[in-house]
Amino acid sequence: MQRRPWLLSICAAGALALAGCATSPAPVTDTAARTGSLSTLTKLINDAGLADTLRGPGPVTVFAPNDEAFKAVPRKTLDELAANKELLRSVLQYHVVAGSLPSAQVPNGKLKSVQGADLAVSRAGTFVTVEDAVVVQPDVAASNGVVHVIDRVLMPPRR
Repeated sequence: MQRRPWLLSICAAGALALAGCATSPAPVTDTAARTGSLSTLTKLINDAGLADTLRGPGPVTVFAPNDEAFKAVPRKTLDELAANKELLRSVLQYHVVAGSLPSAQVPNGKLKSVQGADLAVSRAGTFVTVEDAVVVQPDVAASNGVVHVIDRVLMPPRR
């Protein structure tokens, strides 16, 4: 059997290229949909009409409440959000910050949310908090930013 090292190189390069495509991050919306613990958030993003926005070029950082966080929200509040799309959009936009902010770069202080209100953030080593929520899964990569899964739903201040 004749050896063809160049053929092996081409096959290896092709395999690496395909592997890179398979692991390329998706936009924030699709990344959230693929993260098993964010199904409620994904549904609400779609209900609020924010899916296309969060698929945009970004970059954005999303502090994404997990399904357990939504279970802790009173039923009356969830019903109010379902009935008032503008309020729902405001609450969801309160979880989004412009720019890609990996957990190691979270400052101690305030960040301006896309909704307009400030978010109090803090980091000590790898421990990150946003308002009264704890980041339970940091740095979920997206093609247009980063998602940090949190354990509470954040409510913007009432105006």
